[in-house]
Amino acid sequence: MSFSPGEEGGLSEAAPNVNTQDLFDNPSQTLAPGNTSEDQVSPVVDEASPSSTSSFEMLDMESVPTPYQEVQPHWFFCRRANDGTSWLPFSREDSDKLEWACNTGDKEEEVVVAVDGERYDVHVRERKRYAVYWEQAPAEVRRCTWFYKGDKDTRFMPYPEDFSKSLEEAYMIAVTLGEWKRKLEFPTGETVILHNPKLIMQYQPIGLQDEWVSSPSEQTRPRTVKRGVDNISVEIPDGEPEKVDHLVFMVHGIGPACDLRFRSIIQCVNDFRSASLSLLASHYKRAQQDGQVGRVEFLPVNWHSALHGDATGVDEDIQRITLPSISRLRHFTNDTLLDLFFYNSPTYCQTIVDTVASEINRLHTLFKQRHPEFSGAVSVVGHSLGSLILFDMLTNQRTGSEARERVPSGEPCRPNCDTLEQTLTKLGLQQYLDTLQAENLDLESLALCHDSDLKVLGIPLGPRKKLLNYVKRKWLPEDCKTETARLAPGLQVPPQVNSDHDGYQSSGLTAQQQQFHRAQSVTSAVDYEYFDVGIGQVSIDYPQLAFHPQTFFAFGSPIGMFLTVRGLKRIDPNYTFPTCKSFYNIYHPYDPVAYRIEPMIVSEVDLEPMLIPHHKGRKRMHLELKDSLTRMSMDLKNNVLGSLRTAWQSFARLPVAALPPMEAAENTIERNLQETQASAAVTASAKNEEKSDDFWTKILEWPRALHKHYFQGVCEEAESSVSAEQNEQSEIKVGMLNGGRRIDYVLQEKPIESFNEYLFAIQSHLCYWESEDTALLLLKEIYDKLGVAFEQPQQ
Repeated sequence: MSFSPGEEGGLSEAAPNVNTQDLFDNPSQTLAPGNTSEDQVSPVVDEASPSSTSSFEMLDMESVPTPYQEVQPHWFFCRRANDGTSWLPFSREDSDKLEWACNTGDKEEEVVVAVDGERYDVHVRERKRYAVYWEQAPAEVRRCTWFYKGDKDTRFMPYPEDFSKSLEEAYMIAVTLGEWKRKLEFPTGETVILHNPKLIMQYQPIGLQDEWVSSPSEQTRPRTVKRGVDNISVEIPDGEPEKVDHLVFMVHGIGPACDLRFRSIIQCVNDFRSASLSLLASHYKRAQQDGQVGRVEFLPVNWHSALHGDATGVDEDIQRITLPSISRLRHFTNDTLLDLFFYNSPTYCQTIVDTVASEINRLHTLFKQRHPEFSGAVSVVGHSLGSLILFDMLTNQRTGSEARERVPSGEPCRPNCDTLEQTLTKLGLQQYLDTLQAENLDLESLALCHDSDLKVLGIPLGPRKKLLNYVKRKWLPEDCKTETARLAPGLQVPPQVNSDHDGYQSSGLTAQQQQFHRAQSVTSAVDYEYFDVGIGQVSIDYPQLAFHPQTFFAFGSPIGMFLTVRGLKRIDPNYTFPTCKSFYNIYHPYDPVAYRIEPMIVSEVDLEPMLIPHHKGRKRMHLELKDSLTRMSMDLKNNVLGSLRTAWQSFARLPVAALPPMEAAENTIERNLQETQASAAVTASAKNEEKSDDFWTKILEWPRALHKHYFQGVCEEAESSVSAEQNEQSEIKVGMLNGGRRIDYVLQEKPIESFNEYLFAIQSHLCYWESEDTALLLLKEIYDKLGVAFEQPQQ
């Protein structure tokens, strides 16, 4: 049976039209249509390879023939990548659903089956798989029964369905009639030989072989053919539980790639989801068996493509001014690092936050439509710059009462009290009253004017800047000025006092801006039209989320650094997000982008971050040894210093010889006093000598005690000490940003990372997507609030 390589790495669908009944009547009858002599099933005779079977005659010829059983199909989908094309199997549950849909219903009507946790839809008749929540090219789907693998292939590849059907019919004839060692040829010159049920080979025609191959045996090297998915080495994934307990949105950082393999946010979130499913099976096994635990759904939020798309045109603008030298480095900079500057731009910052919020709300609505029974909570995760975006967004969320009291969107904020004439008089600009009144301008419309509008009216630069600055910064209500940097009320901080042009003092901070403590400025005030006070965010309109997040997880986050650069000295312990009551700052110890949050809240206490336990329930061995050696050196140092101190005291208290009496009357008193001192000194010296003996005894027995105390029980003592220390630190209240609980959590570095922290710095910033320890911390936080017991698996 001949084949030619197809575009999917399989073979072309050129296959003979097998007449099964004719073959039963005459086994040597030709199989190919058109009565050609090329495509036929015939007994194999001794001839040159690939028809010769002399090397296979002794293989498995004495096996008892088994009755024919129909092959069980399994469904695969094609995944294209830069390194080639691969075929991956669906889970058994999804494959059974696809098989059932294929065998039932109208053959012409399209049938859609939701697979992979309902994140994809398979159009069965079209044989395509479409993504539901994100943009992705459709993937080919195939009902697979026969597979092949060459010498250079790493995995078995499925044949096209038509070709597999032809192979199955030929196999059925051979099994039923018990006649093997037959070949099936195809017009393209390829041949499949059915030697026996366990040995089926495919030969390529010599013309398709490599011209540089000199050995005839290499030219005719066959492919191995297998029937059924159970006979090939492929890992079929486990199906996902249908019940969803929690929904998590994951926002990426700078650039289109999220790890060192330059994978997209979709692929990284898929890995994180797979890790969480594995951890649920191992750490919540009993709860899953009892039906208490379903799964956690993770959905990616992509904002980079919208920022760098055709809608903004920013890439074209940047490309025009980019130098031609070191093009790859400049392209990398434009595509990744510039996202930090875009976020600090009022124009593109609005695009970024609008994209993130709209994408989260869209995904949330779509998820609710596909899971109408879902009643769980929702959390958000941000990596790198994505965590800062979520932090600013959650800082500016409004509760229900605040949303009702807010001025409707698009309606201008009204001035407070004074009229236009009073305002111009106060500023000394009453000569421009007639000019403004001629255009029917009042304070409300003046607040909407720009510098160019007043310039058209003929107002000079100085007066128009003075007027616009006064109207926008002094006479707009505080709620309007801080609408885009709104924070929860309840914190006190001394307000910044600014003097207006008439000598009046006004507070530069409102109650809602007083939740963060701003460091006192040592530079002169600069009026940036697009920047606001508050926490230093760009003055934009922050959109509202359609839900209240339960927990905010920050991975490798620069939030602390950005808040400090914005001029914030500390965060008030009573501050909390308006709509989110839990916050975790998770970072790797070598992450160059990550910063802590707790020192900005509790500056008077030096708290070590909480160490995230290993997902296998222990501390990494190199960290255990490091802690043990540290404790050993401290104990040895304390013992040595204590012994030296004891010896010095014993020498300082030795008895002193009695001096001769100066007067006879004092002899008796002096003698008694000296005897008393001598006896006391002797007693102290004896005690010191005894202590010194104990010290040297300890020194001599130190190796035995060292082995027993530090190495024989290193794991038990390390775990108990770490557990006690973690419990003690976790009881410390660290503000209300995380409900009084600890905020900073640090991962354990790997042994190889501890050799050179600079070498693994970049990798440390991108490790969170594949970190099982991070995934377990998220699951534990989620299911602790659901009241599900955590189980530590046995080692």
